[in-house]
Order: sequence, then structure tokens, then C-alpha cells
Amino acid sequence: MRVPGLTARGIFFWILFPFVIPQAIRVRRNAPRLSGASGPTYGSVGSGRNIRLAVIGDSIIAGVGAETVADALPGQVAAELAQVLESEISWSAHGLIGATASIVSRRLVPMLPNEQFDVVVVSVGVNDVTSLRTMRQWSTDLDHLLDELQVHSPEAMIALVGLPPLSSFPLLPQPLRSVMGIRARMFDEAAKSEVCRRRSAVHVPIDIDPAPEQFSPDGFHPSPSSYKELGRQVAAAVFSRLHRTDRPARGT
Repeated sequence: MRVPGLTARGIFFWILFPFVIPQAIRVRRNAPRLSGASGPTYGSVGSGRNIRLAVIGDSIIAGVGAETVADALPGQVAAELAQVLESEISWSAHGLIGATASIVSRRLVPMLPNEQFDVVVVSVGVNDVTSLRTMRQWSTDLDHLLDELQVHSPEAMIALVGLPPLSSFPLLPQPLRSVMGIRARMFDEAAKSEVCRRRSAVHVPIDIDPAPEQFSPDGFHPSPSSYKELGRQVAAAVFSRLHRTDRPARGT
């Protein structure tokens, strides 16, 4: 594992951060608190060979901003994968609002069913940024989480969803928005470096420049239409990686 050192942007972040602490405190105190999505946390979609999908991580896995889990990232990824892989996707969602990479390792991974998965989609990082984890802590925690998932399902393709552009989040006022955006980009670059050294993993950058209407009412989580677009991007990245490595999923 390569632990990134303190870069110029890192120094810039820590210089600016004391000036935005009052804003951060007000946002944390006054931000709307949305609950997770309702509905089943598992399901099946499509037809053909069976592919087992686990989607694990933070609030976008819990479906904050969507009516049901099927409308959130887990269900959207499953639906898109069913189309591009022409397969039946048996999916399960394991999400926890506010979870950091460390919390996912300690609380969610041990609760995964014993069955091995063919694809695992992971979303972590935003809460690591907002809870002021250091770059060293973030890299260590992410490395440990990905190792645990590979131990659980050694043949699985792991897709790590990139950090979103916090610099565009309506909930965050300026200059806090820009400062958090800098930190999120740094964390995402470290995550991409970690994933690139793993044979069976892919980093999925969030290729969205969101407008305010693409957020849920809290100004922080995706809207249903944004979940659909993100699901499409994750499925496309998984399909591309599976096609490139020519690794058929179990059940073929």
C-alpha cells in the first residue's frame, strides 16, 4: 500500500480549513436529515445466466434521496447490468448512513451472507472527508476494506464508486464548498491509485457535473434521476472491465 504524503493541495486545505469551521458547524447543525429508502434490500432483475451482485457502503447504498432501494444505486446498477450483460442479476444492498470506510469494514462486511458474489460495488469516502480523516487514515482504511471484500469473494470484480464533486453540492455554502471539493478530489485520486494496483478492481469516476435539481431535497444526496445515471455509469465500467479481462462470471 502506498500512503500519500502531504501535498501542496493538502497544505492548502489545512491552511484554509480553520476559516470555514464556523460554516461546517452550522451546516452539520442545520442540515436536513433524510432517512434511507424503504422497500426490500435485495431482489432479482433480468433473465439469463445468474450473476450475484452486492452493493455495500454509505448513504447512497442505503438509498437516501430515493423512495425505494430499487430506485437508488443498488437497484439501478442491477437493472443496468441486467441489460448490458444480458443476465439475471441477483442483488443485495448493505448500506449504512454516515458510514466511513472503517465503519463499513467493521460493521457491514461481517454481516455479508456466506455466498460469494460475482460483482461487488462499493461506495465510501464522502463521510471520510467530512469527518476529517487524514489521507493516511483514508488510504489505510480503504486498503483494509478492499482486502476484506477480496477475502470474502476472491473471484469477484470490485467496482469502487469515485467520490462525488463536493464543490457542486448545494447544501455546502462557499467557501466551505470549495474547500471540501479540494479534499474530495485528493481522496478520490488516492482511491484510484489504490484500485489501479488490484487486478480485479475498477475505479468508477463520477462523471457528472450536477445541477441543483439533480440533488435530493437536502442538497447533498442524489435525486432519483441522478441515481439512474450513476447506476448506468457503474454498470458500464463493470461491463468494460469484465470484457477487457475476459473473466466470465460464475453461472456461465
